[in-house]
Amino acid sequence: MAEVLVLVEQAGGEVKKVTLELLTAAARLGEPSAVWTGPGAEGGRERLAEYGAARVYVADAADLADYVVAPKAELLAQLVADKSPAAVLVAGTAEGKEIAARLAVKTDSGVLTDAVDVTAGEDGAPVAEHANFGGAMTVHAKVSKGTPILAVRPNAIAAVPAAGAAELVPVSFTASDGAKAAKVTEYVVAEKGERPDLTEAQIVVSGGRGTGSADGFKIIEDLADALGAAVGASRAVTDAGWYPHAFQVGQTGKTVSPQLYVAVGISGAIQHRAGMQTSKTIVAVNKDAEAPIFEIADYGVVGDLFTVVPQLIEEISKRK
Repeated sequence: MAEVLVLVEQAGGEVKKVTLELLTAAARLGEPSAVWTGPGAEGGRERLAEYGAARVYVADAADLADYVVAPKAELLAQLVADKSPAAVLVAGTAEGKEIAARLAVKTDSGVLTDAVDVTAGEDGAPVAEHANFGGAMTVHAKVSKGTPILAVRPNAIAAVPAAGAAELVPVSFTASDGAKAAKVTEYVVAEKGERPDLTEAQIVVSGGRGTGSADGFKIIEDLADALGAAVGASRAVTDAGWYPHAFQVGQTGKTVSPQLYVAVGISGAIQHRAGMQTSKTIVAVNKDAEAPIFEIADYGVVGDLFTVVPQLIEEISKRK
């Protein structure tokens, strides 16, 4: 069975959720092999093994910690030449897509970005699924040249545990002078609030135009706090300046796939649905019974959010 390389996304040795999703996708194509850059591989090994990594290629050279994306692309190109994998999977983040593009040029291979699913075709080659035009059209694509390189959108594929050996395999690597043109001069740890990270959260409460104002949007935070959830917002809210753009859910914002997604005062335009429609359970609150969000909601409440949400918070409080 051919190897499938998965570039690990990690912070301080903690494996990010998207990597576990990539390992699940890789197992559909062949034998998952994780690629760890920088220190901390020993600490992340158990997590990678839990989700099926057969081995972990570890390159902890300073070149990978002190510089940005170029050395990682060179490392992957080296592994592609040495291991001849069936495919290379990276996270569909800004950094991941840049690495994918650089790797495609270095290996003279095809690249597919923003994939929302990955399967094996009849010939065993990777087939990427894309949700185009805000999810209105589904497209399936294959790479016709070189080693398939796929950038998969975070939260698009459910991570499934599958035991693996996760054998640590050291890799000797030295970045070229060209890859060192841009150097990291400082790392700043972002301050985290008490709420979970939006893309990692199991419960997300999002508010839309129906909240009416920045003050009105505070009711979304109250409901999120009652549920121990992350806060999301529609594009209309962030464009109006009621909430920061970093919390936008949708085609041009974050993609989330929590166990529970609560859409409050959100009409459910295609752009927003593209970023949350893979959520396991969707609850919608909107005073417009014809709102498109109800087409994909598992449970819907037709009513004024400023009447419904306080009652919901009260009931949640009683059960704590």
